[in-house]
Amino acid sequence: MDQPIKLDLRKSVAENAQSLYAGAKKAREKLAGARKAVADTERKISELAAKHQEESLKAEGPQKKKKTEKKWFEKFHYFHSTDGFLVVCGKDATSNEVLIKKHLNNEDLVFHADIHGAPFCVIKNPEKKEIPENTKKETAEAAASYSKAWKLGMGSCDIYYVLPDQVSKSAPSGEYVGKGGFMIYGKKEWLRGTATEIAVGLVLGEETEAISGPVAAVAARTRHYVKIAPGDRKSGELARDIKTGLLKKAGKEDAEKMKRASLEDIQRLIPGGKGRIAS
Repeated sequence: MDQPIKLDLRKSVAENAQSLYAGAKKAREKLAGARKAVADTERKISELAAKHQEESLKAEGPQKKKKTEKKWFEKFHYFHSTDGFLVVCGKDATSNEVLIKKHLNNEDLVFHADIHGAPFCVIKNPEKKEIPENTKKETAEAAASYSKAWKLGMGSCDIYYVLPDQVSKSAPSGEYVGKGGFMIYGKKEWLRGTATEIAVGLVLGEETEAISGPVAAVAARTRHYVKIAPGDRKSGELARDIKTGLLKKAGKEDAEKMKRASLEDIQRLIPGGKGRIAS
């Protein structure tokens, strides 16, 4: 409803008009001030809400990906052979000890490099199948590559394999077997001159997984891989070389997935802390 206009009869028409104009101007100024105050209040509320959200996120800490529970063999070096056998290798004295004492069964086969400072590698065979020669060859390559032969820059070394009951912690009288070491009794089967060379690759899916192992075994799981051998390139630099090389060879869609691969995960797969990309 419109407000009535009040006139002062003691003033002339011109004076009343001037008073009304001044009043209207003052009202407009008040309205503009009110609008500005409302806008300032809304801005401050928005800033406070954003600040509160930021502080809440800081209090919660960085959001982490939900991790699935690791399988027992993921704590070791491992791969699946081209024949489908799980092969598990120790990483150090402690994991060597655990692998042989806790995870070695009578139906398995045990591999070791003929050099001090080498892991045991075990072909797991729960179904008691005949283990093919290809799987033995691939396991020998892993045993050679994860041994000290890699760090020493050796292009190959000799590997032997034995049955589980030939592996013992019991030493002859007067001798001592240290942590991660075991005595081997009886006949050894040899794979002489086994190359120290593995492949590192990326398996693409919902998650991009970095894998390593004998070249044939990695090639069976992904076409995105490179061969590496003993060399002088530090593991961090070599990991970048591997990822860059794979990105260059990949198509646009695969490259986008590869970018998610962690350099740290790739670096952990390089034996002996150094290496080179093999031709």
